Amino acid sequence: MKKIVHILILNLIVFSLSAQLPGSGISLESNVLDGVYIQEHIPTKRVVSYTHLREADVMWAKRIWRVIDLKEKMNHKLYYPLEKQNDRISLYEVIRYGALTEGSLTVYDLNGIDLDDKFRFPVKPENGNINDPDFRNTLISKFGQEIQKDSIEIDEFGNEGPAVDDEGEIIKVNMIEEYVSRDIVRYELKEDWFFDKQRSVLDVRIIGISPVVFSRNPETLEIDGLKNLFWLYFPECRYVFQNFFVFNNANDSQRMSFDDLFWKREFSSFIKKESNVYDRAISPNWDGLDALLESERIRNEMFTFEHDLWHF
Repeated sequence: MKKIVHILILNLIVFSLSAQLPGSGISLESNVLDGVYIQEHIPTKRVVSYTHLREADVMWAKRIWRVIDLKEKMNHKLYYPLEKQNDRISLYEVIRYGALTEGSLTVYDLNGIDLDDKFRFPVKPENGNINDPDFRNTLISKFGQEIQKDSIEIDEFGNEGPAVDDEGEIIKVNMIEEYVSRDIVRYELKEDWFFDKQRSVLDVRIIGISPVVFSRNPETLEIDGLKNLFWLYFPECRYVFQNFFVFNNANDSQRMSFDDLFWKREFSSFIKKESNVYDRAISPNWDGLDALLESERIRNEMFTFEHDLWHF
């Protein structure tokens, strides 16, 4: 009898942890522990608060936009796995979980061709009900692309075929095709670099993050460029990023969270824009090698500034 009680208590603990810890190693479908212990450290980890910063302590500041290319080997931790695992998912799936499942992330629309990155157009329900069908459809549309497909109809014999109108033309219908992890090609970061005289350090705070995909023609589905899906306010994202694992090549039992990865700057990137009077980016004003050299020039200027602070 005592053994049965212990088994029941263990099952209750496993069930409760699987409901609360999405990266604990427990299968959400079968409640089976895929491992030898329940992984609790990262899924229950608290966010480390930023150091308090006063305006009077900021002697110098510069806003930078940079690109994280997921084809680079150092950035594969953000791109993989392409399919969900019990204890690990890609950064894009973390974002989807936070925005669509948990509802803790606010998606900021780009407002059409303006590509706004100032967080002025949050996607929120007008009536305050996050389960409102119209709001859910609008939110899901931000994670996909509208495409045209042939309408399908079933005849009287049960055979499927394209639906046609009175003139014999195939009827097209618009539908949302959601993006998956493999569709994300890069992330863009918006960040502020500043020198804090109180601590005598050159520090950086990430302000926003945006997933980027290939833009396709809705009719031909041919690639015609890149496009940002939306922007997320990074300080809000930290509370979600902190509870999901990042792969560790050396040791599976010593993994960091996505928030740790960004905090430690363990990614490779290049600068696409700095704050300037024209509000213009490096591309298309510079192309090819010239764009890379301009990006490197901005990085070197910031490095030289920090270096010179200690050499009078």
